[in-house]
Amino acid sequence: YQKIECFKPEKRYVFQWPHNTPGAVWQNAEYKHGGAFFSVEYAGQGEVFKGLDIWKEEAYRALQGTYSVIRLSFASVKGTRDYKDMYRLMCRMLYEQYSHYRFLLDKEGLMDEKERELFQAVSRDMDEDIAVMSLNMLSKLLMRYYGRKVLILIDEYDTPMQEAFVCGHWDEMASFMKNLFHAALK
Repeated sequence: YQKIECFKPEKRYVFQWPHNTPGAVWQNAEYKHGGAFFSVEYAGQGEVFKGLDIWKEEAYRALQGTYSVIRLSFASVKGTRDYKDMYRLMCRMLYEQYSHYRFLLDKEGLMDEKERELFQAVSRDMDEDIAVMSLNMLSKLLMRYYGRKVLILIDEYDTPMQEAFVCGHWDEMASFMKNLFHAALK
């Protein structure tokens, strides 16, 4: 089982679902567990979580549905022997996140012109410098929009690393992942 942990100074909650589930199943499992609990997309749907331990804590019930959540699973970044193909798969996942949040473009005053250009530059074949900063920018925009810090859930981050190691692209992938996560999680 995979574990998602939620920390509170005096308690820790762990949400679990079967390990190595395909992306669609992972998303459905997540709806019943981890990220969906906090996601603004599921605000007001607390009844879904009533059977979980986290729902027993009043402090956590107050947090249900109050955060924007960026969900990334790198499970599908495999099956190719070429770094460029692996990189394109990762860009596709980042692009899908941006597609999900395209409504941010419609919010007047949320972005300046440079941010709007960068938002629109995120694509399946974007340059690496844009890809590296994409999660950072999306989380900042979501924080501005919702007025609250963003939760970033990353699943299977090790899959592209393992694939790169086996295929001889370790240095390129390690550099990209380090830069992506450093920018997003700092």
